[in-house]
Amino acid sequence: MSTPAPGAQIDKKKSLILGAVGLFFIVLIFWKVIPQIGSYSDALDALKGMGWVALAVVVIAVLVYLTSYGFPFMAATPGLKFWPSEQINQAAFAISNGVPGGGAVGLAFQYGMLSTYNVAPAAATSTITAVGIWSTFISLGFPILGVVALTLSGENGSSYVWAGVIGLVILIAVIFGFTMLMRSERAARWIGKVGNSAIKPLRTRIKKLATIDLIAPLVSFRESMYDVLRRRWALLSVAQIAVSVTQFLILYVALRGIQGWDQPGTSIWLVFAAFAISQIGLMIPITPGGLGTVDAVMIGLLVKFGVDNGEATAADLVWRATSYVPQIVIGIVALVAWTKKAGQKFATTSSPAA
Repeated sequence: MSTPAPGAQIDKKKSLILGAVGLFFIVLIFWKVIPQIGSYSDALDALKGMGWVALAVVVIAVLVYLTSYGFPFMAATPGLKFWPSEQINQAAFAISNGVPGGGAVGLAFQYGMLSTYNVAPAAATSTITAVGIWSTFISLGFPILGVVALTLSGENGSSYVWAGVIGLVILIAVIFGFTMLMRSERAARWIGKVGNSAIKPLRTRIKKLATIDLIAPLVSFRESMYDVLRRRWALLSVAQIAVSVTQFLILYVALRGIQGWDQPGTSIWLVFAAFAISQIGLMIPITPGGLGTVDAVMIGLLVKFGVDNGEATAADLVWRATSYVPQIVIGIVALVAWTKKAGQKFATTSSPAA
């Protein structure tokens, strides 16, 4: 009996509602919020002033970023090649960011794609979970690095310590709980018992919680994750950091290209601080990939750090477009290529033996 793919059961009504809410906030942020801190007309003028060399540097940065996106699943899955890993991650990005309730759909496709590349069901579940957890760890850690970057730049970072503190507190809590869970089966059972006690008052009010027992799932989760993380945590960390750093690189070269490489420009530490602290917008699960929320925070911080509002807005729009649109396109291509491969494999495995 095969294990069902995670996220196979999707509430269509809930997905549509969440998609509509997300779309509303995206429109609201780009229509009302960003114009309060940036200027679209000034951004257009700044973009028109970019030379071919500056555009070429942006293209190179985008290619490096797109390449780095193929490493996380490869790092978490022994034997998985680069292109299958790239396909899986890019397809998941396209689905998660282009389909209402796409997160659950993306998980199901990741599971299905890994099975096509002969990854066992248990290993596929461990891989998907490990990549997701490590991505969360990196996102939570970046606001802390942003405050450090402000200090290195010579700026007073005290006004932004809150972002680092929030990220640090959440990161410590998540890592502590995760480490306890991974430490031993006994610890996993203890955490399950604590969780059962916490939800006990809600069992009579919420029907779905009435029969839930957290102990068995947590023990099973630990067993499936322990070997993967013990052997692959370093590679997975490097892969996820590479994704975030190369995404920052796009923002930096876009801003410097707009300002002019032959002119004094904004310190790389300040640009990184704006990028890193803005990642706290990913913790607000209103829009996919922090679309709009991260942009508003990033533009506001760049302007606060002395960047012209038109240049800040233009750099953000270039960063968002070049790190978003190509991935959607590549994700669609990856899905088409995988569908063809999956169809061929299904036809082969379902044909009667000679």
